[in-house]
Amino acid sequence: MTAASETLTARLLRHGLGNFGPLFGLIAVCALFAALRFETFATWDNFAIVLQQTAVIGVAALGMTLVIISGGIDLSIGSTIALVTVGIAQLLMLGWPPLAAALGGIALAAVCGAFSGLLITRLRLMPFVVTLGMMGALRGAAKGLANEQPVYPDETWLNSLMMLGGRGELPIGVWLMLGLALLVGLSLRYTRFGRHVFAVGSNEQTARLCGVPVERVKLLVYVLGGVFAGIAAILQFGYLTGGDPTTAVGLELNIIAAVVIGGASLAGGQGGVIGTLVGALIMSVVANGCTKLGLANWVQEIVTGAIIVIAVLMDYFRRRTSRT
Repeated sequence: MTAASETLTARLLRHGLGNFGPLFGLIAVCALFAALRFETFATWDNFAIVLQQTAVIGVAALGMTLVIISGGIDLSIGSTIALVTVGIAQLLMLGWPPLAAALGGIALAAVCGAFSGLLITRLRLMPFVVTLGMMGALRGAAKGLANEQPVYPDETWLNSLMMLGGRGELPIGVWLMLGLALLVGLSLRYTRFGRHVFAVGSNEQTARLCGVPVERVKLLVYVLGGVFAGIAAILQFGYLTGGDPTTAVGLELNIIAAVVIGGASLAGGQGGVIGTLVGALIMSVVANGCTKLGLANWVQEIVTGAIIVIAVLMDYFRRRTSRT
């Protein structure tokens, strides 16, 4: 095989992994569970449940997509979701209107993201270390705010956001996820901000020399990551019908895995919205399929861990083929 043909093979492999690999993976996982439990898995009602379970991860993963493309990481997103669910519940208990409480929760999440972004951009601290510290701090804040117990205010229209309608009608949260995905996808593809996010993630020094406001872009990315975490928390609040300081433990790993499975690179500069949604669907399908098979929780955790490792390996091979 000549050098030219090897290069062509590497390009085709990279293109296939980046664009079609996640979709093939989703089809394979669905086919596997359909073959094992066709009568309960391969139904529209179950598909609606899978989409319902995907909404929270999918919305949060949209924000994580921006963060990872820019070359960052956010380990605090699960704790942010927990804190915001408690915050919304407490605001409703104080008599706030549902819309005001929801917007207050999003604002709280944006502040959390802004704080992480400021530490990363102003003090030049590592995103991994900053967000790891924020993960513990925000989880503790959620427990303190809730007095270490769930908070259940009176029902409002927020509780209906994740309710399945009759005859398999999809929840509002699913349509919200799809609408936000379209918005993020268009922003990444057609706006200056989107081009700047890819530029910063690809090569920060080159982007700075080209006049890209690197610190401003990175700060905005973390703020938007917080905003999407806040929206995901609203959906989680609707799903739980209240605020729970212990919810979303470990969810950040599923969210990061969804983004990486979808074609984003942990090294930055690569990723897309469609791939992220496919990755989130894979995580939900696996969890749903394991439940249909009656597998114990510890087995599901092993499977989820294996998927995360596979996601990292996929990222490694994509980067390796890109260098050939």
